[in-house]
Amino acid sequence: QVQLVESGGGLVQAGGSLRLSCAASGFTFSIYAMAWFRQAPGKEREFAAAISWNGGRTLYADAVQERFTISRDNAKNTVYLQMNTLKPDDTAVYYCAAGALGVKEDQYGSWGQGTQVTVSS
Repeated sequence: QVQLVESGGGLVQAGGSLRLSCAASGFTFSIYAMAWFRQAPGKEREFAAAISWNGGRTLYADAVQERFTISRDNAKNTVYLQMNTLKPDDTAVYYCAAGALGVKEDQYGSWGQGTQVTVSS
């Protein structure tokens, strides 16, 4: 069955960095766009970043542009999110998703369980 397993979350001070990973299995990873969404406490889940099937196109939310970088390794069935210059507002559960490239949740049909990122001030 389809599985997306996120890892790499944790507690970091403001200004620090983290790299999230999402390992995929149970489907042909290399033909799907991948994305990262996040949900802060008390807020709706929101789009963070997405990458096309071959890495040729990336999309970013304004809030993370120039601080976060999404990448993928199709040989390892893994998508990454490098997060730099983290801010307390980046505190959220981060989810990876597989589907069609875009910024809307309903464009992605498979989701991971999420990994917590906490940024202290």
